[in-house]
Amino acid sequence: MSLSALFWPFVGFYGHLVAAVACALVAFWYGRGTAAPGKARKAVSFALGITALWCVLVAATGPFSAIAALSETARNLAWLWVVQALFASDGRDETAQLVRPVLVVLCVVETLQPVLLVVASNWSAYPEVLALTQQVSSLFRLLVAVGGLVLLHNLYAGAAPSTRSALRWPAVSLAALWAYDLNFYTIVHLVAEPPVELAALRGLFVSIVIIPLAIGATKAGSDRPFKPSRKVAFQTLSLMVIGAYLVSMVVIARGIATFDGNLARLTQVGFTVIAALVALLWLPSSRMRKWLKVTATKHLFQHRYDYREEWLRFTRTIGRDDEMASLEERVVQAIADITDSPRGLLVMPGEDAALSLAASWRWPGVAVPAEAFDTAAARFYEDSGFIVELDEVRDGRSRHGEDAHVPAWLDELAPAWAIVPLIHYGRLIGLVVLARPDGERNLDWEDLDLLRVVGQQSASYLAEQSGQKALLEASRFDEFNRRIAFVMHDIKNLASQLGLLARNAEKHADNPDFRADMLVTLRNSADKLNGLLARLGRYGQGGEAPLAPVSLGRVAGDIARRFQSQHPVTFIAGGEVQVLAQAEALDQALTHLVQNAIDASEAEAPVYIKVSQSGLQGELEIVDQGSGMTADFIRRDLFQPFRSSKNDGFGIGAFEARELVRAMGGQLTVESQPDLGARFFVRLPLAATGSLSKKEVA
Repeated sequence: MSLSALFWPFVGFYGHLVAAVACALVAFWYGRGTAAPGKARKAVSFALGITALWCVLVAATGPFSAIAALSETARNLAWLWVVQALFASDGRDETAQLVRPVLVVLCVVETLQPVLLVVASNWSAYPEVLALTQQVSSLFRLLVAVGGLVLLHNLYAGAAPSTRSALRWPAVSLAALWAYDLNFYTIVHLVAEPPVELAALRGLFVSIVIIPLAIGATKAGSDRPFKPSRKVAFQTLSLMVIGAYLVSMVVIARGIATFDGNLARLTQVGFTVIAALVALLWLPSSRMRKWLKVTATKHLFQHRYDYREEWLRFTRTIGRDDEMASLEERVVQAIADITDSPRGLLVMPGEDAALSLAASWRWPGVAVPAEAFDTAAARFYEDSGFIVELDEVRDGRSRHGEDAHVPAWLDELAPAWAIVPLIHYGRLIGLVVLARPDGERNLDWEDLDLLRVVGQQSASYLAEQSGQKALLEASRFDEFNRRIAFVMHDIKNLASQLGLLARNAEKHADNPDFRADMLVTLRNSADKLNGLLARLGRYGQGGEAPLAPVSLGRVAGDIARRFQSQHPVTFIAGGEVQVLAQAEALDQALTHLVQNAIDASEAEAPVYIKVSQSGLQGELEIVDQGSGMTADFIRRDLFQPFRSSKNDGFGIGAFEARELVRAMGGQLTVESQPDLGARFFVRLPLAATGSLSKKEVA
């Protein structure tokens, strides 16, 4: 005996036993429930009891025995009584009168099954009669299944909203039960051999389809809506498409197989191979998945997005512990995932309120200028909060004047698709530029609402991170100031000792020449230490000394000569340039920058200092041919205190130089490429503009 001959009877026996126990339990549970009206509740409990009896008889005698057929007739009649009771409990007397003839006809058709059994038993010696009775019996079962499904449709579609919740779950169970019978008896009617596998699985299927009845047995369960998730709906639609495709292929292949000859056989094999290749290449493709997703969203759901899933995904992306991706990059990814955008950029305000590149997600090699958006564009997005669809701007459509605030580089960047502002308490935190999704689509009201809310949430995360960085930096400065206080105390003591030594030397030195040299040396040392104390005392106070005209060329020339013994430093004079500055602070700032340039250069690689005039500003360039810096290092680390590329560096040189230049009303910028060197620009207002600047400030 084959394994299949043992397996399916085993499945049928235990499956129907499980179904019998389940039906009995649900019958008891439903009888005590409060969801359905009294008459319908009794009818459902009775029908479940009859179904449990049918399952027991099928397990005991087999699915194709006469006793099983008679008990199935009783089961179907009981469920038809349930349909009639549901119509009556809905209060639709007129509708119940209209469907009552249909119910009577279906009951009569079902009661003809015992007559067919009697005919089959009396004429068992005639195979033709047996085959005919089987055909008629399966046809009658088909009629009952179809009639039951039609009645269920009319029952639920015409139900009042107040009673539809009580009808939902019984209708789901009955529809599933008769849908299985419809398919089962269709196959029985078409093939000569009854399907043993489907007959064995009927018990397990009954165990499943009565679950909705158990859910709807109570008031709380009956009020629970039946709403499959988007993921389940999408996967179900995918399976339906794949199943329809495979069924079509099988039907076509069978049709080709009906022809005779080797050519037909070759055509069948070739067609099957091509169909399989198409299925493997097309069905799993991203385009196919996106089409299915859009179709399901359009026709199965009221809203485009499953907001619960979108918010969970957004939170997981933002909260992910990823050392390789900064918060800025995770923000771009979280927003891009909503619209299926493959890439994105984040620009954030700099020191002068203009927007510059802060992060790039999966967009390597994109050319973004140092000033990605000017201050006027930043004010526009901050005031309006408007989400810009760049394709509309390119087509000349501008509803809020946004075309004037889309920079040329972004307009020419073909993959760029949308600009999403990140607003936090009315302040622009940044802009996210999204790339165009693979599937062609436009932003609708639902996209805009969700992107706006997610943008606000992202802005809060970025603002919180900025606040934390500021607090951390302030705490580091507190520690640094405490250390400086100790250093100042020690140096002050040393200066006092040296001064005392100088005074004692004046009184007790015997050799006049030696005494003179010692005095000069000691006094110079004391002066240097006192100068250091003065600079340390002014650190962090913003440079309170008054500004005065200073020769930029003279200061630069002195610095070049000072470093000449250490490294080849070349000064290029560009004429007399008088700037408004503080000489000591300017010397200190330029010394930091030149020292950094020397440290980054090879031993014989020259460093150039050039002075020139640019408009109303004096400009000083410090150029080296050293190792250079990446744009990411410049943006994140160069001007951040306590971050240094040197092993023994303290990390405040470039930061202090910039702060000193700013305190004098100037700017410090840098251009650099890895392995090509760096170019620092110090720009200060000309001394001739000092009076004009004071009037503007006033």
